[in-house]
Amino acid sequence: MTGVLVVNAGSSSLKVSVLDDGDRVTAALDLDHWDGSPDHRELADFITSCRGDISAAGHRVVHGGSRFTGPVLVDDAVLAGIADLTDRAPLHQPRALAGLEAVGRMLPGVPAVACFDTAFHATLPPAAAAYALPGDWTRRFGLRRYGFHGLSHAYASRRAGELLGAAGGTGLRVVTCHLGAGASLAAVRDGRSVDTTMGFTPLEGLVMATRSGSVDPGLIIWLLQHGGLSVPELGDALETRSGLAGLAGLPGGSGDMRDVRAAAGAGHPGAAAAIEVHLHRRRREIAAMAAAMNGLDALVFTGGIGEHDPAVRAGAAAGLEFLGVALDEARNQAAVGDADISAAGAAVATFRITAREDTEIAGQTRGVLRREPPAS
Repeated sequence: MTGVLVVNAGSSSLKVSVLDDGDRVTAALDLDHWDGSPDHRELADFITSCRGDISAAGHRVVHGGSRFTGPVLVDDAVLAGIADLTDRAPLHQPRALAGLEAVGRMLPGVPAVACFDTAFHATLPPAAAAYALPGDWTRRFGLRRYGFHGLSHAYASRRAGELLGAAGGTGLRVVTCHLGAGASLAAVRDGRSVDTTMGFTPLEGLVMATRSGSVDPGLIIWLLQHGGLSVPELGDALETRSGLAGLAGLPGGSGDMRDVRAAAGAGHPGAAAAIEVHLHRRRREIAAMAAAMNGLDALVFTGGIGEHDPAVRAGAAAGLEFLGVALDEARNQAAVGDADISAAGAAVATFRITAREDTEIAGQTRGVLRREPPAS
C-alpha cells in the first residue's frame, strides 16, 4: 500500500490529506467553507494532482449508530446505512456522503473505508450507555448514549499510552479532553472507552462554542409549553446560539474562545462569567470520567482549544488537585507538539497532544484492507 487519502468532512469544512506508510502528510487541502458539493473544483484538482500516490481512501463519518461499531469497507449497503442515519447527524452525514461520492467518482478503482466517530464508544458498558427511559422507547428507537469525537479520543488515548511506555494503554486510566468548537471527554481504561460526555446527539455534555451541553429536560419541556417556542426554534437555539455564545452575549454572537477570552480581558462581565461556567462544567465532568474508572493515571488535552489555550488547561488543573493533577506553569505555557506538562512529582501525568484524526483514519483504513482486500 502506498498513500491513504484521508477525507474529514465537517458540517461546513473539509480537510483532505494524503498520508504515506509512515503517516507523514505528503499533501493536504483545507477548505474552511465547503458547500458540500461533490463537484467542488478545488477538491477535484487536489485529487487529480495526487491520484498516482493514492491506493486507498479513508473517510470520517460522524454517526455509525448501532450498526457500524468499527471501520468498514464501503459498498452500496454501507452507503445506504450511512444515509439512514442522517436524522441522527443532519449536519454531518450528508457531507460525509458527498465526500464519498466525490472520491468514488474520481478514483473508481480505489477502495474506500468508512471510519466512524461513534465506533470507539461502542465499548461503553450498559450502565454508561443507557438512558433511564421506557424500555419500549429504547427498543423501538435504538436509544442509547453513542458518544462522538471517537477518532480523536482513540488517537489521543493511545498516544498517551505510548508516551507513558504502555503500548495499547494497557493498565492505564486516561481521560481525554477533545476541546474545540465541539467538545467532549472520554474515560479510556485499558485502551477502551468506558464513558463519555456526549450522548445520543452531540448536544449532551460540556459547554461548547454555540451548543448548550447538558440541560435539564424539564426546562426544555417548560420552554415548549410555556415559553411560546417552537421545536425548530428551540433546536436552532440549542445548536447555534447557546454555549459560550449564549453565556457571553458578545456583539455578533461569537462563541469562539479566543473572542470570549479577549472580551473578558477587556472587562466584559458576560464573557468572564461564560469562561467560569465552561471551566466549572469541564472540571466536574473530568472528575466524573475519573470516577467511572476508579481513578486517573493520565489527563490529555487535544483539539483546537485543548492544544492552543494554556489558560484552559491551567483552569482545569486548578480544580483537580484532589485527583493528583498538577501542571508545571512554564511547561504548560511553552507546550507544542506532544508534550508532558505535568508538575514534577504529580501523581497524574498531563499531556498536550496534537489531534491526529488523519492518522487514526489511515490506520483503520489499512487495518480493514488487510482483513478484507477489495474484490479485483
